[in-house]
Amino acid sequence: MLRLGFPVIGVTDMHRAVAFWTKALELVPTEEWASDTWRTLDHADGSGHVLGLMRSASPAEPHPRLHLDLFTDTTEEQRAEVQRLVGLGARAVAWDLYPPDPDFVVLADPDGNIFCVVDLSRAPSGGPPARD
Repeated sequence: MLRLGFPVIGVTDMHRAVAFWTKALELVPTEEWASDTWRTLDHADGSGHVLGLMRSASPAEPHPRLHLDLFTDTTEEQRAEVQRLVGLGARAVAWDLYPPDPDFVVLADPDGNIFCVVDLSRAPSGGPPARD
């Protein structure tokens, strides 16, 4: 049976990427399959794999077709998380594809990989259900 695994992000600096994503999402690196070219990041509570990091020589795409959406429940939380992520090494992206009054903020991780911080309280369709 085919099952969906977890997203894998290409990175050029494994140490920097592990440091950023573990702090950004409160994850822990595992020793499972760990190498200079691969790291698996798990939920801190041990409930499973969340993210893979793989060394890549190719540059990050400026307009990727696939990216991560990180959810917040309120506009205030979104602002605070964007500031926190920038403090960890993310950077704001001058995104040329923003719709009018966007519910998301586009950032890039330290390797330049694009991701979004979405305010679910402002999502056009109500977005996915907010966490309890």
